[in-house]
Amino acid sequence: MMKEGEDLSASNELAIKMHRITKTFGKVIANKDVDLELREGEILALLGENGSGKTTLMNMLSGIYFPDHGEIYVHGKPVTIRSPKNAFSLGIGMIHQHFRLVDVLTAAENIVLGLDGGLTVNRKEINRKVEELAKRYGFDLDPSKKVYNMAVSEKQTVEILKVLYRGADILILDEPTAVLTPQETEKLFAVLRNMKKDGKSIIIITHKLNEVMAISDRVAILRKGEYIGVVNTAETNQAQLTEMMVGRPISLKIDRPEVEEKVERLQVIGLTCLNGDGVKALDDVSFTAYGGEILGVAGIAGSGQKELCEAIAGLYPSIGGSVLYSVEHEGTGTVVKERILGLKPDEISKKGIAMAYVPEDRLGMGLVAGMDMTDNVMLRSYKDNKGIFVDRKKPRELSEKLIEELEIVTPGVETPVGRLSGGNVQKVLLGREIACSPSVLIVAYPVRGLDINSSYRIYDLLNEQKRKGVAVIFIGEDLDVLMELSDRLMVLCGGKVSGIVDPKTVTKEEIGLMMIHVDHKPEDQGAAAGDEEENRNETDGEVRS
Repeated sequence: MMKEGEDLSASNELAIKMHRITKTFGKVIANKDVDLELREGEILALLGENGSGKTTLMNMLSGIYFPDHGEIYVHGKPVTIRSPKNAFSLGIGMIHQHFRLVDVLTAAENIVLGLDGGLTVNRKEINRKVEELAKRYGFDLDPSKKVYNMAVSEKQTVEILKVLYRGADILILDEPTAVLTPQETEKLFAVLRNMKKDGKSIIIITHKLNEVMAISDRVAILRKGEYIGVVNTAETNQAQLTEMMVGRPISLKIDRPEVEEKVERLQVIGLTCLNGDGVKALDDVSFTAYGGEILGVAGIAGSGQKELCEAIAGLYPSIGGSVLYSVEHEGTGTVVKERILGLKPDEISKKGIAMAYVPEDRLGMGLVAGMDMTDNVMLRSYKDNKGIFVDRKKPRELSEKLIEELEIVTPGVETPVGRLSGGNVQKVLLGREIACSPSVLIVAYPVRGLDINSSYRIYDLLNEQKRKGVAVIFIGEDLDVLMELSDRLMVLCGGKVSGIVDPKTVTKEEIGLMMIHVDHKPEDQGAAAGDEEENRNETDGEVRS
């Protein structure tokens, strides 16, 4: 342990020391006088809310950004890092959340891509070296496998091996478990522990506190671009870490309120869709969504979640099946089931069906980054205007109301939404859709990349809709959250439903198995299948095209 005032250059214990690092973008201060130390042979978790400066700080360490001022020391020596190539020469490698691989190349070819070499490549020798490196740390990888045939966890393995092959002994992982199953996460953690034993120093950026407690030795916290402090993981807990991140105590309990009266809202029967390559993205998917419940949808990335949402919302074509929306006629009690599969969103709306969809791509499908909040709210209502002029007064009033009720941090309704943080962008999008008073609300990864404070506000909003009798379909990636928030949980695997279960009666490991094995049959599956067969018979209400 270094003593106060000791010369860093005389110490071999620190792999990295960042001293009074500051980085600004125009008037925005991303990092202000940040100090960070990474010891040799340790796993350090880096925590902070969205916009706290975590990724910016790591981008300076990996050579993507250059600090405005401050010093960086690597193994006790002052260094200047102006590019990723500089960082690699110092043994620093960053594994980004979004993979940077060439799909048509093999794992080994991606790993050596860009390295100095001759005109010819000895693939057999490269494969042998990559296989030896993988076995050394406990990775399971076929060096000759093409990237386009790989699962997400295999692609991540290639990214990690790519920096190890280049000689990195300091690794930075940005949200490494965001798209992994529980079993894949455990495998990754086992590999990271092996790397730690081998003397590697690792920094993990993550929002998942349970994983911070499971894998890290120490935790460094940033808040609003400033360094708050560092704690030993063994001497802290999730509540303390949350308070350090946010600046005030926050309850980490996710409510699951019970709604006594649940009304059938949506039936999906044998839904089948193809992807761009003509392969089934959804294969005979059936389920029922009820008002007054949250139906969670779990599955590894690419299991058909996106196609499911968009097909129901009228944004993706299908080749088979039905989607029936249940409408009760006031005064008569008669339930009419409207066929909506194949209808465009405008056509669904014209039938008087109140459906809202919050897509995964917030600024691509959901909002227009260059438009202000008022104009983005108007995207939902401008077609209702009669005449050549649009009414901006009501959308502006709604925008101001959303800012107040959802605690959206923005300079004003005229600020382009693209300038807001991820959490505030999501609040704008979700708030706009909820303002339409939907009876079915579909949300895809609503808290992806969001900090704890923003995430729990989103959970509260979903529960508020549930209490109002809305059928909420929640596609998520954090199994702990899905199991706490959902009333029922549907698991997708390869476009098929591998089970619809009660999250209160199954384990996370069982759900993880269902995410990778379609033939896994939980106890609840029989009842669920029976319900869906009844739906197929369509005997419990008039069906209208």
